[in-house]
Amino acid sequence: MSHPSREDVETQPRREPGANPAEDAQRTLHENPKAGEPWSNRDKDPDQWTTGGEPMTGAQASYLKTLSEEAGEPFDPGLTKAEASKRIDELQAKTGRGQPRHES
Repeated sequence: MSHPSREDVETQPRREPGANPAEDAQRTLHENPKAGEPWSNRDKDPDQWTTGGEPMTGAQASYLKTLSEEAGEPFDPGLTKAEASKRIDELQAKTGRGQPRHES
């Protein structure tokens, strides 16, 4: 399957979302390659990440600080990317953040 060139995409008129659901789905996959791929890295076990042993990112540290404060838990600035990811999951479960909201 060939993908349109950047020039082709930029010169094509924009269509309203929902006008062609199949085309919308294809565009979503083209714009976000990880959308709809259950085997992608977004669901990969952090222990299997090739960069999991590197220091956590600034975004992870910032979010982990916020979650730690909300949960009343200590923040460890020395975590790796993989450790931070697991800790974020734990604290999200404890605080209810990152969980789907259920309408009452």
